[in-house]
Amino acid sequence: MDKGRLHHIWKKLRAISFFYLLVAFIVSLTVAIVALRQNNLTAIKLRDEVLQVDKDNGDVEAALSKLRTFIYGHMNTDLASGTSVYPPIQLKYRYDRLVQAEQDKAASASPQIYTDAQHYCEAQNSTDFSGRNRVPCIQDYVTSHGAPTPQQIPDSLYKFDFASPNWSPDLAGWSLLLSGLLGFVVLVRLTLELWLRHQLKNTP
Repeated sequence: MDKGRLHHIWKKLRAISFFYLLVAFIVSLTVAIVALRQNNLTAIKLRDEVLQVDKDNGDVEAALSKLRTFIYGHMNTDLASGTSVYPPIQLKYRYDRLVQAEQDKAASASPQIYTDAQHYCEAQNSTDFSGRNRVPCIQDYVTSHGAPTPQQIPDSLYKFDFASPNWSPDLAGWSLLLSGLLGFVVLVRLTLELWLRHQLKNTP
């Protein structure tokens, strides 16, 4: 390619400001980072609301539905990351209420045996207030005495985890996509400039 042609291309390229492209890339990337963090904070806030509603014995299903909808519709809302507890949503108070309901059902079938089992297991583990560790003891006692036992509570009734999408059409998703596109353009623009300078320097 002759030097005149290279100069023509160089002028066209310089019309595309590298500085403005770089600024646009930095701004879009900053917006993406802030939006991603906000998505995560909102998911945590909604998770905490679910736990509070559970504690207050409120409408847990409505709170769970709100959290589920938000997580399914926004990226970077995976509550399992950064915690050793899995699944990340565990409704302790719902579990306790379900355990109590099972105990009451068994107690109504065999009241005296169940009362004896309660006293026996409370004496065995007096520091357990939630009932979580007391259930197996009661089951063993009433089984050995020929009475119906409380049923185990299925995990699906009080343990939950929702998966967030890899990309979502929200502020975080679009700004991340834009920053990726601008980053590519900046890289191509810089590569072409370096190549043209090299060619102009070495072309007689």
